[in-house]
Amino acid sequence: MKREQRFETSMKMTNHIAYGITLLFIEGFLLCGFLATFDYAPEANAENKENSISEHLNGKPSILPVTYTLYQDVHVMIWIGFGFLMTFLRRYGQSAIGLTFLVGAILVQVALLCDGVVHIKENGEALLSLQGLLSADIAVAAPLISMGALLGKTTYMQLVFMGIIELIVYTANKYIGEHLLMVVDAGDSMFVHAFGAYFGLAVSFVFGVREKPKEHHLEGPSYQSDIFAMIGTVFLWLFWPSFNSASLEGDNQQRAIINTLLSISASCVMAFATSAIVSKDNKFNMVHIQNSTLAGGVAIGTAAGMMCRPIGALAIGSLAGVLSVVGYKFLTPLIQKHLRIHDTCGVHNLHGMPGVLAGLFGALMAGIASEESYYYSLYAIFPARAPSSEAKLAEIRDDYNRISAGFDRTAGEQAAYQLLALLVTLGIAIVSGLITGLILRMTMFGSITEDQKFDDAVHWELEEEAHEQDTSKHVEGSTRANDQLPMGHM
Repeated sequence: MKREQRFETSMKMTNHIAYGITLLFIEGFLLCGFLATFDYAPEANAENKENSISEHLNGKPSILPVTYTLYQDVHVMIWIGFGFLMTFLRRYGQSAIGLTFLVGAILVQVALLCDGVVHIKENGEALLSLQGLLSADIAVAAPLISMGALLGKTTYMQLVFMGIIELIVYTANKYIGEHLLMVVDAGDSMFVHAFGAYFGLAVSFVFGVREKPKEHHLEGPSYQSDIFAMIGTVFLWLFWPSFNSASLEGDNQQRAIINTLLSISASCVMAFATSAIVSKDNKFNMVHIQNSTLAGGVAIGTAAGMMCRPIGALAIGSLAGVLSVVGYKFLTPLIQKHLRIHDTCGVHNLHGMPGVLAGLFGALMAGIASEESYYYSLYAIFPARAPSSEAKLAEIRDDYNRISAGFDRTAGEQAAYQLLALLVTLGIAIVSGLITGLILRMTMFGSITEDQKFDDAVHWELEEEAHEQDTSKHVEGSTRANDQLPMGHM
């Protein structure tokens, strides 16, 4: 038995060494990719002569653009919000935060490379700016959402490679939606939230296809872990308006902030109310409060910059809050039982269904959008609806000069394209997720046994284990009556 244990320990050490070396190779590959692809954008490049005579180089204070403020808000959401939100498992907190830190740091570089390849210039270089960093942070949210569906059931190498594959597919899907179908998704509810959720669920389905998901003794919260998870919830709730408005400008951006705050406030109230109605003894359920209170931020995302009016934002947020709680209470057990899909964090209820709801609401708002409501900014929000006639464009540009030639789409046609983008996104997410799941089951990525699930000890040196080992060695090696434990271990 001891020989088998030593062999198993040796194999685990070998795997971890191999994973560490693989991380070195991944970073080396990214370094080569940046060397071949990127240079600074003009506003950040000292070779640009205009920067040499700008205010901040002549003794005047430097003022960072608003993009940086929004970028920092989104940055906090990705690393603190998502990280702490996933600490609810009683013995997986270090992995939830630590692996979010690791995976996010790798994937933000991958996202920049993917975006750089799409926007590469004729000279073979892409330009790196604050806007690019912001777009990369938003892109990283998709694989972190997928990670929620798989939390506690994978090696970190599986998460890293899942994220790399997913970002490649995500970039292609977003390009199809924004540049080919020319749809609007201001808060990326379709391209990030719905895509990430159904991609992760598809991978989870492949992981659990051999047998029906079982109850696990570590799959649950403790009092302290629930409090830590609420830290993530509060950070996400506070900064969600920045996430939905970061890519917008002017009045469009202001509407997105207002609409998001109203929607996420309504979902918060309705989540509390619905939780009290459907939960045992009519008390609040912490799972609902940690997640469903955020559903309004997802549900308003696609239409965040549209003229849905304050009442529309409140209504869609309220519906999302109810839908999310009902999903946790009734739909998640059915999906696990009948489809054999285990969803650790319930991403289907926070990101999946609200993301689909956002796509439907966005199509509705696009279908009723008119010049009466938007004036000429209609053609900036929906570029495909802009006139193709130069005569009409010249007339518009007298009052609003930011319009490019479009395709003369009607409101109904734009709504149809919005729905098509939603269907394409779901289709690509599910199919690519199934394929990725099959890839990740290859031996080279490692695997987690049933006994190792939801346990930090798989990836981390735990102080309590070190203490137990030290105590055991001390007791076994003691030959004198006055041997004592170090004070720090008492």
